Amino acid sequence: MTPTITVLEGDQTGQELLEEALRILDPAVTGVTVTFKHFDLSLDNRRATKNKVVYEAAESMKSTGLGLKAATITPAIKGDVGSPNAILRDQVDGTVIVRTGRRIPGIRPSGGAYAPISVVRMAVGGSYGAQESRQGTGLDEVASRTESITRRNCHAVAEFAFRHAQKLGVKVFGGPKFTVSPVYEGMLKEEMDAAAERFPDVVYEPQLIDATYALLLTNGGDGMVIPSLNRDGDCLSDFVLQMFGSIAGAESLLLSFDESWTPAVVMAEAPHGTAPSLQGKNIANPMAMILAGGALLRYINHPDARRAARAISESVFEAVQQGFSTPDLGGSCTTTEFTDEVIRRVASKLEVWQTLGS
Repeated sequence: MTPTITVLEGDQTGQELLEEALRILDPAVTGVTVTFKHFDLSLDNRRATKNKVVYEAAESMKSTGLGLKAATITPAIKGDVGSPNAILRDQVDGTVIVRTGRRIPGIRPSGGAYAPISVVRMAVGGSYGAQESRQGTGLDEVASRTESITRRNCHAVAEFAFRHAQKLGVKVFGGPKFTVSPVYEGMLKEEMDAAAERFPDVVYEPQLIDATYALLLTNGGDGMVIPSLNRDGDCLSDFVLQMFGSIAGAESLLLSFDESWTPAVVMAEAPHGTAPSLQGKNIANPMAMILAGGALLRYINHPDARRAARAISESVFEAVQQGFSTPDLGGSCTTTEFTDEVIRRVASKLEVWQTLGS
């Protein structure tokens, strides 16, 4: 059966970069036979369909298991269509978001960040979607909110974090502030401890979230996977990606899981926004969106797809290392020129690997 990727089109520069990623995912480039099913998630179409198109895209992802999403506009007007991300996460039961900071050749990282660092963030619950209220007036006014997390979601974060660390050969590091919140945040810590027993070959160094931030700045260059609650992971992933010099060098993956904790739906996107100031200028950096497309191929159970995924990621970073980059990284390539160079390198790698029989 031919794999199908659900393509979620977006807005402004986000859509332009999606189109660059799709050029590389063309079967004529990768040698991987896939089909594409497109949904227009632009702001205009979300308004025109009253978000119906978002629900249709989510149903498609549940069927195909694979989604590639462009950045979209979230309107600030109350009562408008809002962000599609919350709907998509809810509809596909997205539980974990994974973002991996990597050293970009020629860009000096902050602190000791050299080996990849993955943040495994709980995608739901916590302060996002919490019930909020205020009582009283003046200086006596009190603001309150009620947050919740589930044992299942804590288990998913911990399980995936240890599986991911085992695959990469790195340690699991960090964790929630369980000393201040032993009942609420302690639930994730309990699941991390239990996962450590299931994966005795994975080095486990639990830390409180504040210590995690501090120790990241003095990191000796070790690779690591950091499990986190929703808001902690949101802040932490931005921090980690910026430690490597740019959020352009990483894809963002939303995952849902089946009963065996194997990914059931994977939606890949760039971690950055729509960059309206860059729209139409052909200078935006397509690295993250290209890497997102390549990452999806790793979830297709076929050796050709895994080879193509490796070829894409290697080609992106090799191109930068050899002087091909967009202005944000100090280069002079246009968006399309960078993509052209990656395509050339992917084709070359796949042909050489085929010649070598590897």
